[in-house]
Amino acid sequence: MIQERSEMIFGIRAVIEALEAGKDIDKILVKRDMQGELSKELFAALKGRLIPVQRVPAEKLNRITRKNHQGVVAFMAAVSYQRVEDIVPTLFEEGKTPLLVLLDGITDVRNFGAIARTCECAGVDAVIIPAKNSVSVNADAMKTSAGALHTLSVCREQSILSTIDYLKASGFHIVAATEKGDYAYTEARYADPVCIIMGAEDTGIPYEHLAQCDEWVKIPQYGHIGSLNVSVAAGILIYEAVRQRNLGQ
Repeated sequence: MIQERSEMIFGIRAVIEALEAGKDIDKILVKRDMQGELSKELFAALKGRLIPVQRVPAEKLNRITRKNHQGVVAFMAAVSYQRVEDIVPTLFEEGKTPLLVLLDGITDVRNFGAIARTCECAGVDAVIIPAKNSVSVNADAMKTSAGALHTLSVCREQSILSTIDYLKASGFHIVAATEKGDYAYTEARYADPVCIIMGAEDTGIPYEHLAQCDEWVKIPQYGHIGSLNVSVAAGILIYEAVRQRNLGQ
């Protein structure tokens, strides 16, 4: 099996070879009832990797390609994902006061692309996303970001709790945007190394993650609609961080 397009790989052996070669894979679709020795080999190769795997009906795979996919289709990542533990020390070594944005449970690629575009314009050092139940850097996100995702570092992490703990241990101040916020976003502190967390519009940031944050902030609203679009809300907080940092120069 070989790649039919640059974005996808078809076939069990081809996907295993891509994994072993260290290729950046965004997600893998596997036929729901797939069994056999090669299937076991595939899941052994996936063990310990931050790659989402979805069990799907064979019909879905057949709609994606007419070739002999053997029950497996892998989507190549549009960028190389990084790890927080790798980039944070580098940012400090470069003398930066890092500004990170963590997107916790956001699944709309258009919002993701718009947030990435704002982050790049504002000089955010990296965006963090979960490995599961989250957006990823696909072609639609790349397009919506207007090219920002070509230059912006994106970290994909298995555990958001562990990521927050690591950032706090590294000296980061964690600011969560939530309607449960204690005060307005302008009262938070962004001048130090900081990570801003934005949650999904419908469910927000999970409480177990909120409990690990240093500050809960909200954006005052005076109209009748329940909430702001998450990409707009992210832009407001990001540029408040920029404003505070510029005042300190």
